[in-house]
Amino acid sequence: MRNKDSPEFEITSLLEAVFQKYGYDFRQYSQAHIRRRITSRMVMSGLEDISQMQFKILNDKIFAANFLQDLSITVTEMFRDPGFYKSLRENVIPILKTYPFIKIWHAGCSTGQEAYSMAIIMQEEGLYDRTTIYATDFNQKALNQAKEGIFSNSMIKEYTANYQLSGGAESFSSYYSSNYDNVIMNQSLKKNIVWANHNLVTDSVFAEVHLVLCRNVLIYFDANLQNKVQKIFFNSLINGGVLCLGSKESIRFTDLHDQYTELDKKQRIFKKKY
Repeated sequence: MRNKDSPEFEITSLLEAVFQKYGYDFRQYSQAHIRRRITSRMVMSGLEDISQMQFKILNDKIFAANFLQDLSITVTEMFRDPGFYKSLRENVIPILKTYPFIKIWHAGCSTGQEAYSMAIIMQEEGLYDRTTIYATDFNQKALNQAKEGIFSNSMIKEYTANYQLSGGAESFSSYYSSNYDNVIMNQSLKKNIVWANHNLVTDSVFAEVHLVLCRNVLIYFDANLQNKVQKIFFNSLINGGVLCLGSKESIRFTDLHDQYTELDKKQRIFKKKY
């Protein structure tokens, strides 16, 4: 039995308190991820222990909001992992072209860079006019930034290189306009993206779609939560629909591993069986 004064017990107590008061459920997130974020916030705030932190979270709304931001996963970039997008162009786009209308769910979209990347690909493939991209996240601050489509100019060189390595055929600069230290994504890319608040931990199926993208998110969940979320994705996909995961993620140890065929082993792209 765990000691009630142990760090593990204190973390469990803190996450339970957050869920009961604010409705955000991090209880099945990876313990390593949670511990790193808690430790970082404690150091930044000069707190001595987790009990102090829990008291502050429950009684200081601004501190609580900052802590919830800490636990949210917001690491992203345009055409992140170019090899994935190259494979998507080669292995997934031909499947999507067979449908008269295309629905894509980008789960855990963070600040939106990868949703815009998908919009660019669909535009280049002549499919965007018949496509709807549902980009969801539970972090409303990140969603608001995504909707604006304003990103730091300092990242454009890297984004451009990613785009070119992914098989981009146009000039990447044609997809945005510069404004001082920022770039603004073109309105033509925003028109078919629906931004929505959705929590993979507590919410259910979002929509019936042809493609689900959820990359570098499930690695922050424990095995039980990963399995639960995979069922949400499976039930969201039409028969023959495509699931795209991050290179560090897999369906091998889920209840659904035999319900998919593998389109790209390295990039973790799977097609739901009929």
